[in-house]
Amino acid sequence: MANVTVFDQSKKEVGVMELAPEVFEVSVRPEILHLVVRSQLAAKRAGTHKVKTRSFVSGSGAKPWRQKGTGRARSGAKRSPVWRGGAVVHGPQPRDYSFKVNKKIKALALKMALTSKLSGENLLLVDKLELPEAKTKLFAGVAGTLGLKKALIVLADSNNTVELSARNIPGIKVVRQDMLNVYDVLGHQQLVMVQGAAQAVQERLK
Repeated sequence: MANVTVFDQSKKEVGVMELAPEVFEVSVRPEILHLVVRSQLAAKRAGTHKVKTRSFVSGSGAKPWRQKGTGRARSGAKRSPVWRGGAVVHGPQPRDYSFKVNKKIKALALKMALTSKLSGENLLLVDKLELPEAKTKLFAGVAGTLGLKKALIVLADSNNTVELSARNIPGIKVVRQDMLNVYDVLGHQQLVMVQGAAQAVQERLK
């Protein structure tokens, strides 16, 4: 079981927290991380692309000229794909890109992502994050003290003051512990977890 130092928002040590090995010390398998990240990105795709087939193109359905005797190539309608302004053949149609990944695989991938942050010494635990008012300057001061550049900050509960103060700082993203996901963890160099959030995540994934 790993013992990780807990800091306050002024970067002073205030305690130690034990992290469960079944959550923060699992074997990392890149293929599982890749599968879950791919499923997250696929689910974000709108899939609203569409081209017009013959049934959607405006134009007469009458035969432009007779089949034989004109010297021209035979043609059946102005909406034909070989005509300028005609239909498109085999083009993209609306579809759902998402695919299912089992809950156990998703949970395992999140454990692997947390493990990678802990083993890479990119996990920082803080006892709490509090600001007197929602101001970017105040949060920027806290981020500078903690040495945050490209960081994912995980809160135990919704904190409107912190979330509003951090949203204009490049590279910083704030999420609640119940919204924690593999893509965000791997997409940020540093992972900052409020102690309450770490406990909640640990209990959920055990």
